[in-house]
Amino acid sequence: MNIPFLHTGNKVGIVAPARKVSTEDVQPAIATLEGWGLQVVLGQHIFDQEHQFAGTDQARAADLQKLIDDPDVRAIFCVRGGYGCARLLPHINFAALQRHPKWIVGYSDITAFHLALAQMDIPSIHGTMPIHFTTEHRESVASLRQMLWGEWQGYRWDAQPLNVNGTAQGILRGGNLSLLYSLQATPYALAAQDTILFIEDVDEYLYHIDRMMLNLALSGVLRQLKGILVGGMTQMKDNTIPYGKTAYEIIAQHTQTLGIPVVFGFAAGHQKPNKALPLGTRVQLQADSDGKTCTVQIKSKSL
Repeated sequence: MNIPFLHTGNKVGIVAPARKVSTEDVQPAIATLEGWGLQVVLGQHIFDQEHQFAGTDQARAADLQKLIDDPDVRAIFCVRGGYGCARLLPHINFAALQRHPKWIVGYSDITAFHLALAQMDIPSIHGTMPIHFTTEHRESVASLRQMLWGEWQGYRWDAQPLNVNGTAQGILRGGNLSLLYSLQATPYALAAQDTILFIEDVDEYLYHIDRMMLNLALSGVLRQLKGILVGGMTQMKDNTIPYGKTAYEIIAQHTQTLGIPVVFGFAAGHQKPNKALPLGTRVQLQADSDGKTCTVQIKSKSL
């Protein structure tokens, strides 16, 4: 499915599907989006509070559904992650996006929506969220705007020592590793065939990274992939007795013998910058060396 890119005058929505937010959290994003020439509408319950959530599951789901169903809304920005998106999955009719195609934008806990959309071959954007639309996240916001406006040409960056060189083409899918792991064996599990898998995570114990990667290995997911793109593994935690490997080393241990390109160090996830990625679209992932330097690139085959 091709989703129209944005242009001046379009209406876009901001919704809070997970943790609660304040008006101060949202104002910078409203100013930024209006500065792009967009009309901004807010979810009716965006400032509700239900313990740590932005209102009840029913209220948060209703806000998202209303923006999905509105044919005039051309993109939906999830204001922040935290926890709670997976709780909404039984209550959302994403099929409406096949009638009214639009971008859903976010990362972290928003991976639950990315996985649901992947089941229906509906593209989405893994990118920074309104809570981070501040000057210190300028590069992240700029990459998101380029993607929404159809100006994205791909990324190129220096290779990492653990990379497995090669070239692969496939549908870019994935997001937060913990969410991928938690939704395995559900209707929203990762569709691994013809997939270049993107993963990132934050604030996890190193042994848990191993547990999650082991799940993907034992379930056969890793063997079906065309390639793997690894983003930020930030603020990792360890036990009193050290695990003995970094997060990247753990991932490499599970992936280096698969015979597919495995690329580390992409600037996306819980970090600055957090560059936007076009999930659900066909991309080319290439890692190679000319004998002197190593470079990696990812470029779209369909945007």
